Amino acid sequence: MQTRYSFGGDEHIFVEVDEEMSLEAFFKSLSMTNAVRESGIAGITEICPANASFQIKFDPDVIAPQDLMTELKGFEAAAEKADKTIETRIIEIPVLYDDPWTRETLMRFRERHQDPTSTDLEYAARVNDYPDVQSFIAAHAASPWFVSMVGFVAGLPFTYQLVERAKQIEVPKYLRPRTDTPRLTVGHGGCFGCIYSVRGAGGYQMFGVTPMPIYDPSGKISYLKELMIFRPGDIIKFRSVERAEYDADVAAIDEGRFEPKIVSVPFSLDAFTADPAGTNAKLLEALNG
Repeated sequence: MQTRYSFGGDEHIFVEVDEEMSLEAFFKSLSMTNAVRESGIAGITEICPANASFQIKFDPDVIAPQDLMTELKGFEAAAEKADKTIETRIIEIPVLYDDPWTRETLMRFRERHQDPTSTDLEYAARVNDYPDVQSFIAAHAASPWFVSMVGFVAGLPFTYQLVERAKQIEVPKYLRPRTDTPRLTVGHGGCFGCIYSVRGAGGYQMFGVTPMPIYDPSGKISYLKELMIFRPGDIIKFRSVERAEYDADVAAIDEGRFEPKIVSVPFSLDAFTADPAGTNAKLLEALNG
């Protein structure tokens, strides 16, 4: 698809890199928004990246709309030629899968689900051809996940599974959204995973919860001095934990003793495309090394 540029009123330009959600589209969008941010163009007041698209807010009294459009198209040409390697971070997220809180919540909303007779995990395992819930959980936790955008709700990461396309977990969203989702739920809808940063409505299938806050507007949590932990381009690795470890992590966070496992790593789109399994093995070796 050719990138589409359109004006949104007098102060916005919307750029749609691709209609298809793919790692290639995410990388191109990320490269362009990074270039805009680094350019320091006078008149740009906000950069809002999304999945395979982004929006720029600008002051038309400072820069003419067509001039900014020309600048953005120049960034696109540079992005297509740029080295598709980024310096990023891999962040380990402990998860209590099949926890009591999401289970209680999902049971309250079964009439909104495709299969009212099963749990979200049972349904997800079945539609993805896994023999049981445990094998599905193992697959979900085994691979890294690329953070394609952060937003919709403050601090919420949208994540894309780093495996071959044919092996990606895909689960439809609820038929009708819930009015409740526990805070820090690990969810999935379509080809995207997420972590609900706050309690609220939601339509993604619920797989578990993490004890690890990812957004803190109060700034009191020791490792969240920037209010939220994720940024586009980060890589997440989920780790399945039992209830005892979950409770211990909650206590450590409350006491200011918890430090998430975060390791700086390079990530090459070309290397991943050529050898997904080998690239993932190197990422996990860096995390566990």
